[in-house]
Amino acid sequence: MTSLLPTQLFPIDDDERLFISPLISDWSLVHDRGIEVIIDLEGDLDQGVSTRPGHLLYIYHHIYDEDLPDLARMRALAMLGAHLIRSGQKVLAHCGMGFNRSALLAGLILTELGVDGSAAVERLRERRPGALFNERFAEYLASVKGRSPYAG
Repeated sequence: MTSLLPTQLFPIDDDERLFISPLISDWSLVHDRGIEVIIDLEGDLDQGVSTRPGHLLYIYHHIYDEDLPDLARMRALAMLGAHLIRSGQKVLAHCGMGFNRSALLAGLILTELGVDGSAAVERLRERRPGALFNERFAEYLASVKGRSPYAG
């Protein structure tokens, strides 16, 4: 799939460890930001992803931008993303346009980091104008309680 949008990274958290984006057409932007983890939620594997051992953690989990995806898998990805962020790594969730699928996952990562879902929806919409126009995704995310930092 060819991107109609240039690669643009949208930092979601204040520490700039969590990002969302549309398709990646310019890998230098990803590498320049020190992003080590890519969670790809759109239909094709990324062209140009590094295959150098230990360079990137690349997770491919295609979901549709329609009904809610398998929430157990999404929550597991969110737990992993939050763990990696707590460990000092930078995480990028991306999809075709960078509005719904990537925002849903980034919001779930925020909830794993202790942010309530409704606040996560607000933050995502502030940091990525147009984010979460899929109301099913937005309503679900808004209903998720932020995980206690002591929950393990």
